[in-house]
Amino acid sequence: MQVILLERVEKLGQMGDEVRVKDGFARNFLLPKKKALRATKANRDYFQAQKVQLEAHNLERKKDADAIAKKLGGKSFTLIRQAGDRGQLYGSVSPRDIADVMEKSGFKVDRHQVSISVAIKTVGMFTIPVVLHPELKVNITVNVARSEDEAERQARGENVLAAKTEAEEATVAAEELFEAGAGPKAEPTEEPAEA
Repeated sequence: MQVILLERVEKLGQMGDEVRVKDGFARNFLLPKKKALRATKANRDYFQAQKVQLEAHNLERKKDADAIAKKLGGKSFTLIRQAGDRGQLYGSVSPRDIADVMEKSGFKVDRHQVSISVAIKTVGMFTIPVVLHPELKVNITVNVARSEDEAERQARGENVLAAKTEAEEATVAAEELFEAGAGPKAEPTEEPAEA
């Protein structure tokens, strides 16, 4: 399907570009989200008539996004989640969770603007891109931890899982050492055979 882009779409084109896309992508994403119009004669004429307004609206949105980006860029947000001893989360961190914690900090961001390529399923520090405008992306840091204390230690650069693992290994080694019958075994003495 041939479409006219109404805004910049990553890996597709700039505003005003006429591009060919798959029918499903156009019907299910571009057209319902008002990111494109079908490339018909009437729509081409409509776009040319509205081009100045669309560009002005785009610049206004970009200015707003720039103001937010200056405040948001490089910020760190902490999420407290339940996790196992090895740092595996009971569940995962979703874009909605990150958007909620950002909103509590005073940043109005939609969950669709938080771009997570791989699900977060362990504790740790993660750099997440946030798309504030089709032409503007900033990175934030998400600190996923089991407690506030652990979050502070992770923020300082400590590996909270390594200390836990070493302590567990020491406990296992001590248990093996003191297990009943785990000491050196006495060698059986051979008795000479009587004739």
